[in-house]
Amino acid sequence: MTELIKAYFWPLIGGIIGLLLAVLIITFGFFKTLFVLIFMVIGITAGYYIQKTGILTNVFK
Repeated sequence: MTELIKAYFWPLIGGIIGLLLAVLIITFGFFKTLFVLIFMVIGITAGYYIQKTGILTNVFK
């Protein structure tokens, strides 16, 4: 079973993400889901920027 998961790891991740998106669209609608995804991308980008620049590590030392 672990060999199967290792062989198809990224397709499984893509399938899980697709399922999650489908459930969100069915539950909340297309535009609300799009709104959430846009803010999620903004949050990930901000977190990546904070991690790369080390802004908060200097503040919380």
